[in-house]
Amino acid sequence: MTITGEIKSKVDKLWTTFWNNGISNPLSVIEQISYLLFIKRLDDLELLKEKKKARGLGERDNDPIFPEHKQRSRWSQFKNLSDAEEMLAIVRDEAFPFIKTLGTTGGGNAYTRHMKDAVFLIASPALLANVVTQIDSIPMEDRDTKGDLYEYMLSKLTTAGTNGQFRTPRHIIRMMVELMEPKAREIICDPACGTGGFLVAAAEYLQELEDSDGNKVLNAPGNREHFNKEMFHGFDFDGTMLRIGSMNLMLHGIEDPSIEARDSLSEDYADLKEAFTLILANPPFKGSVEKSTIAKDLTKVISTTKTELLFLPLFLRLLKNGGQAAVIVPDGVLFGSSKRMSEK
Repeated sequence: MTITGEIKSKVDKLWTTFWNNGISNPLSVIEQISYLLFIKRLDDLELLKEKKKARGLGERDNDPIFPEHKQRSRWSQFKNLSDAEEMLAIVRDEAFPFIKTLGTTGGGNAYTRHMKDAVFLIASPALLANVVTQIDSIPMEDRDTKGDLYEYMLSKLTTAGTNGQFRTPRHIIRMMVELMEPKAREIICDPACGTGGFLVAAAEYLQELEDSDGNKVLNAPGNREHFNKEMFHGFDFDGTMLRIGSMNLMLHGIEDPSIEARDSLSEDYADLKEAFTLILANPPFKGSVEKSTIAKDLTKVISTTKTELLFLPLFLRLLKNGGQAAVIVPDGVLFGSSKRMSEK
């Protein structure tokens, strides 16, 4: 993580601002910040296109992100408003509903497609004005800063542990990715992706990977497009995690990953087989699932309702021939009362 102490201090101050104004659930804080970051990102993209057009470097934009009647929803339009009440009305009643509709027409990206159940919790004009000013003061011009900044916010979930949402330590994730040495045409899946940490680490590894001549492998023909649209797949059934994970990937330079709402162990998705070359995962190994909902092919391998056992045959089913996996399992699966699974 490369962000400076100054930026960390700004993020900490932003976090404290939410807590002091009654929004104390860490997941809720990250979600509210994510909405505003996304609105800002859309405006940044629009401003970039407008600058290119002004310099004669860009074609006429026949499909702007913000149509004429939505110009008030742009970050650059509302951020300097002196009337906090007006700012809240615009963001809550115009900008936020606008980004929710972006994913309802079959278009949009992984983030907007999971916005259906999103809720804007900022009810105080003063809080919104304060937060907008703080976010606008954080430098986020390059991908590395944006990604590291978001990762720093997500690190607060590790200590908070709200709703059981603990994250795998980044150094463990990086070690697993480095052991797997992913290639430029991998098809990678995390079937319990949460905040997307494993997929992000694989992306960071590949963004730095060079061939024998010292050239970035992603610059080879077709590799960048595969990276942006076909390489990364994540599943989760928690809407908040789907949005946070999608935002995390987007801020790390992955344009349109496939992040889907699904219960990976369910019979509803039992037809997904031999689809991926690499699986990276730390699934939720606790408790049991309802037996009637479990995919029948999984219970044929082992008759159980325990997730720590069911995910193992799932990994095998999802992998292509010759595929590989790096996954975290409880020690009991290999060495304890559940050792029979390792002997199968």
